[in-house]
Amino acid sequence: MSDQSTQEAAVRTALVTGATRGIGRAVAQDLAKDHVVFIGGRSAEDVERVRAELAGVGPGTRPFVADVSSDEQVAAAWAPLREEFPELNVLVHSAGIAPQSPVADAPREMWEKIFDVNVISVAQLTRLVLPQLRAAGGDVVAVNSGSGFTANPSGALYSGSKFALRALTDALREEERGNGVRVTSVHPGRVATDMQRELHDYMGREYRAEEWIRPEQIAAAVRLAVDATRDAEVEVVTVRPSGMV
Repeated sequence: MSDQSTQEAAVRTALVTGATRGIGRAVAQDLAKDHVVFIGGRSAEDVERVRAELAGVGPGTRPFVADVSSDEQVAAAWAPLREEFPELNVLVHSAGIAPQSPVADAPREMWEKIFDVNVISVAQLTRLVLPQLRAAGGDVVAVNSGSGFTANPSGALYSGSKFALRALTDALREEERGNGVRVTSVHPGRVATDMQRELHDYMGREYRAEEWIRPEQIAAAVRLAVDATRDAEVEVVTVRPSGMV
């Protein structure tokens, strides 16, 4: 094998969905230090903006422009990456939506949409890239939520999807243990993101970013799972606001 081929084979890769804002963006920025990061997002413009921000950092980035709820778009975005990189070291599921509604006011369409984006799309993308993850002995990290453990008024939609995501990752972890793929579920409390601002608007509360977890702290939790030595598997990480600020 040539020196160039050896160098290319040693490059670690990471696909991050929802990488254009919030937690996903922080995760992409962190992993870009030592991974070729596939920047996932629905908007090509937003994806290219993040790629420009990361220009010159680490081994580079690639675009992954797709609506995760569209199997066709996801497959089209994945095809050239699979061709260029036969292995995938890290898959981070950070794309998600968080509509709020009392059960009495939530039509079927709201339930279908949130489960499609937050659960079914996670399962389908994971299924698509599992051969490359298995080849690399890779990691799947699902950014879940504290709402994956408890539910509050108007939170049945979001918590329901996050409970389901926790079940998905628990099952996947056991299924893939023999294939060398590790699976981690990260459960943040409230994080200072656009989604948190929107939630505060819904609740009619003042949003103060300094009261909540910085996205970089969730990226650190993802990094903990990814960098764990192969004798260990970081299965569940919960990160809560300290209340000390």
